[in-house]
Amino acid sequence: MKANLADTRHVLRQRALQAILSIEYGQEPLAAARFAYTYDKEEEQEIELPLYLLNAVSGVAEHLSELDQKISNKLKAGWTIDRLTLIDKSILRLGLYEVLYDDETPGRVAVNEAVELAKEYSDEHSSKFINGILSGYIVD
Repeated sequence: MKANLADTRHVLRQRALQAILSIEYGQEPLAAARFAYTYDKEEEQEIELPLYLLNAVSGVAEHLSELDQKISNKLKAGWTIDRLTLIDKSILRLGLYEVLYDDETPGRVAVNEAVELAKEYSDEHSSKFINGILSGYIVD
């Protein structure tokens, strides 16, 4: 079965975020992406995962240490990436991956989408924090 046409990029980012959270707990990236995309679907036939979702999840997993280092470089003195909440860390990883490696998504759009994810899944302080970290990597 083909990917659902109602899968907007925002919805796919939400699914990617779920998968990235699962990777933190040791799940393999492809399995995490497949589960995040299909867990609420009723079809029993094989579902083709959207390319954006596969690229985002596998890209974050592939570049995880580099993304974490770049995020750490922007943190205030005395802070480490381990002090961040799991959701904020995952949103930062996804957003920074898009800024650095996704040629289809403009950097400002990636930052805006990360901020929106933070507003949905974290809080207002986190959305401002995420905006501040990711904005430092946008090249005009």
